[in-house]
Parts: sequence; structure tokens; C-alpha cells
Amino acid sequence: MRILVYGAGVQGCELAHRLLQNKKNVVTMLARGEWKERLDQRGLVIRHWAQCRTTVDRVATIDTLAPNDCYDLVFVTMQAGQLPDVLPILKQNRSEYFVFVGNDPHAVEVMQAMQRPADKIAFGFQSSGGHRDVDKVVSAHVGVGMTIGGATAPLSGVFRYRVKTAFEGAKYKLTFVSDMDGWLKCHLALILPACYLCYACSGNLSKATKEQRDLVLDAAWEACEMLKAAHIPVDDKENTDCYRAGTPGRRKMDAMVLALCKTPLGRLCVSDHAMHAVAEMQYLDEAFEGLRTRTSVRMMAWDTLRSQMPSWDIMRKKTAKAKR
Repeated sequence: MRILVYGAGVQGCELAHRLLQNKKNVVTMLARGEWKERLDQRGLVIRHWAQCRTTVDRVATIDTLAPNDCYDLVFVTMQAGQLPDVLPILKQNRSEYFVFVGNDPHAVEVMQAMQRPADKIAFGFQSSGGHRDVDKVVSAHVGVGMTIGGATAPLSGVFRYRVKTAFEGAKYKLTFVSDMDGWLKCHLALILPACYLCYACSGNLSKATKEQRDLVLDAAWEACEMLKAAHIPVDDKENTDCYRAGTPGRRKMDAMVLALCKTPLGRLCVSDHAMHAVAEMQYLDEAFEGLRTRTSVRMMAWDTLRSQMPSWDIMRKKTAKAKR
């Protein structure tokens, strides 16, 4: 199967590594600049942090997707805020099946912009984190997989088979859902409070207080209630019930948040990305605030936690200064 991974950040690199485990695949990555040169010269080097091992894969690269280039499957691993710039390029390409991987609050709009049948466009979220160093990717995970589905409907049998075939022989769990637009919005209910906490602590989650950790989950519960009021499908068992105070699910989430704050895993899985992707987080924040305007649900914990972080303008300036 000819597969293109469009984007060579942490998510794209981990995804390409998994796809290369299927020896029947011919995998190509779209990368640019110095990172493309390193991939071409040294291969795709990934340090799997939790597993204490390093892998090196040889992968073909391109820096431009031409309209006539054709792949059996295209995985798009760009940040949501970058998609408006690349959607015209993707739309012109003659490949049929596309999977947009990552935090995307506008799945329906992306599907419509691609101007293809709904059963040819999928959305997914991959369970891995980490950061990209000068010469390698540091990937943090305890088992990589993807939650995947159509924007508002299940994938067709043909599409599901194509995705399953791509990962044959790979250690990769696929979870199919019927409404990824709703799933992704629910995911933001936890991602954004965690992001606010990172910024409030200047990227050092070990500084988070018990009160702040509680605010993260209280805010996630409020967000789920808001989404329901906005007529967004919410799976209470997987979301609301995990954040509601006093429930068994909440106790598990309390333990998880504590572990993320007190161990290096939190830096690799949460704060590294938040601190290096301020533009993406602001894009997601603004999209979520747009949803809030459709309801009258009060979100006191959410607003309290959000008020503790510096302004987006300050965060962008800090990011720009760090890159110099």
C-alpha cells in the first residue's frame, strides 16, 4: 500500500514508524527544510522514552505534494491551525482517502472544504506525545493507537478495511467511533484545562497545587456539560462521569493528573507540546470559546484556571523569544 504521512512532527514521525512495521507498505513523509535533510541522511530516529529504546527507519521524503501524486492512503498530521493553508493543496491532489490526525475542533468544516464524498475523509487522534530534538524524535507512550472515524458517521467498510490493512503486523490499536467531530470536541474538554495549567506553571507541572489539579478536572466536567447544552454528542461514561467529583472515574483521573504532574511523563506527554505549540493551543481555545457562546452554561472552574495563565499575547512572545 502506498501511504503518505503529510507532516513530520512528533505525531507524523511516530505514525510513519508504525506504518513501516507493515513491510507491505511503501511509506513516504512530507517534510521540509533541515528536518527533511536529517531524515534523508540519518533516517527516522525515534527515542521511545518509556520503552528505553531507539529505532531507526529509512523512509522516503518529499517536500511538495503535486496534484497528480497518488497514494492509497494519506495521513495528514498538521496542527489544526495550519490546515487552512494546506487544505487547497490536499483538495487538488487525486488521492481518494484522507485521514486528518490530531486535535481538530472543525472536523465537519474540514470535510466540507475537501469537496469529496464524506466516506473518503476520516479523522483520528493518536495516543502519543513527546517532542522533536535537533536529530531525533523523543516519543512518549504506553502503547500507541488511534481513535478514528468519520466526522459525523461511521467509516465505510471499504475505508475501515483500508486502514486496518495499513497497520497489519504493526503494534497499533485502532478504535473506530461513529462521530469524531463530537469525540474531538469532548477531547478538548480535558486538553485545554491541562494546557492552561501548563502555562500557569510556566511549563513545570510539578509546581501545580492540589487546588489547580482539581480545577483541571472540574473544568473538564463543566466543559462536558457545556457541550451537551450546545447539542454536541457527549459519551458520559467516557467523559463526564470521569470528571464528576465523587465518582470512581474521578478518583482514577485524580491519580492520573497527579502522576502527570509529579513525573517526567507529564512533561513529555503534556507540557512539552503545550509550550512549543502556543499558536495551536490558542487556535483550539478560540474555537472552544466559540462553542461557549452558543450556551448559557457557567464554567467557573474553567474561567478560574484560564485566568491563571498569562495572556496569549505574552505566551506567543515567550515562544518567539525561546526560538531565537
